[in-house]
Amino acid sequence: MPNIKSSAKRDALAKAQNAMNRAAKTQLKTNLKKFDAAIAVGDHETAVSAYKVAVKTVDHAAAKHLIHKNCAANKKSKLTLKLNDMQ
Repeated sequence: MPNIKSSAKRDALAKAQNAMNRAAKTQLKTNLKKFDAAIAVGDHETAVSAYKVAVKTVDHAAAKHLIHKNCAANKKSKLTLKLNDMQ
C-alpha cells in the first residue's frame, strides 16, 4: 500500500485503466472470433455485419493505443481478404 495520498490515487487510477483496457481487448478478441465463426459457417449477411463490427472495434483499439496502428491495419486487411474470399 502506498504511504502517500497521491500515490494511492495513481494506484487506484492505474487499476481502473487496466480494467478498462482489459475489457476493451477482450471485446476486440470476441468480435474477431464472431467474424471468424460467421466466415466458417458461410453466412454472408452475418459475416458482413460481423466484419463491420470487427473493423470498428479494431479502429477503436488502435485509437486507444491498445494495439499498434500497423497491427490494426494488418488485422483489417486480413479480415477484408477473408470476407472477399468468401464471395
